[in-house]
Amino acid sequence: MNKILLIGASGFVGTRVLDITKEEFSTSNFDKQQSIYHPETTTIGDVRNQTELDNALQNQEAVVLLAAEHRDDVSPVSLYYDVNVQGARNVLEAMDKNGVKNIIFTSSVAVYGLNKKNPDENHPADPFNHYGKSKWQAEEVLRKWHQKDPENRSLTIIRPTVIFGERNRGNVFNLLKQIASGKFLMVGKGTNKKSMAYVGNIAAFIKFQLDNLQPGYLVYNYIDKPDFNMNELVAQVEKSLNKNIPSTHFPYWLGMLGGYGFDVLSKVTGKKFAVSSVRVKKFCATTQFDAAKAHSSGFKAPFTLAEGLHRTLHYEFIDTEKDGVTFESE
Repeated sequence: MNKILLIGASGFVGTRVLDITKEEFSTSNFDKQQSIYHPETTTIGDVRNQTELDNALQNQEAVVLLAAEHRDDVSPVSLYYDVNVQGARNVLEAMDKNGVKNIIFTSSVAVYGLNKKNPDENHPADPFNHYGKSKWQAEEVLRKWHQKDPENRSLTIIRPTVIFGERNRGNVFNLLKQIASGKFLMVGKGTNKKSMAYVGNIAAFIKFQLDNLQPGYLVYNYIDKPDFNMNELVAQVEKSLNKNIPSTHFPYWLGMLGGYGFDVLSKVTGKKFAVSSVRVKKFCATTQFDAAKAHSSGFKAPFTLAEGLHRTLHYEFIDTEKDGVTFESE
């Protein structure tokens, strides 16, 4: 049985990966936070601490590096680079000390930047924020490591789009909650598409890569296809919750006018509001990424996008037997 160390697996995605790999692999978790669901296999530690990593990597055969600073409001911003970039360097140093030659790294489609037209894995990097910049820099560190011994080292980089699922409290949950409330107002025609990934599928894709580790360098976007547009997303909420969602559409210009109004109000009062011109613009934009490479690699997603949304909606808004655990967005 292969010994796999997951670094940063106490969170949303890592918990699912541990769930589905523990039977087949000897998995353990290294994280600065205790795992709610897998405390028995978790060692508390920080990727910024070289000694802790050196000890954690003893007798391991592969690493899945999930640990990252990812929130929009991380302060100081140097933390993005201390954890995401230097942390990756520290992991690689610990791997070299312990003779570990296999790593899977979760990066992000944030490396492509904003408003790109369906970028595939060869699209130039153009990150716009510190999170995206630090993820790209970490990728570069990993690629240099692999190039030093490409015949024997295995590097797989996975760039997921926004990930949603049960217990997650990210942007997709907030949008689904707003639609489910019945107070949802559609700005624009609703034909703009949004790339998403269900947590059960991204976890399965990571396991698929673990099952097929071999020397070499691979990079994949991960998105569940086909993409839903906003009208299809509302229809899925209606179907899953068996309720009628008001279908009022506001013209884009009117939505933007309202957004600018809230911008002015925010400046005058110093308060932050849920509506702004930037958020209206983002809501109405098409955000798509190409994932043909992942879906032609032999991987079969265990859930369709509709099934992932249904499972999430049912758990969050219908199921009465919740365990009360929630995770931040990743």
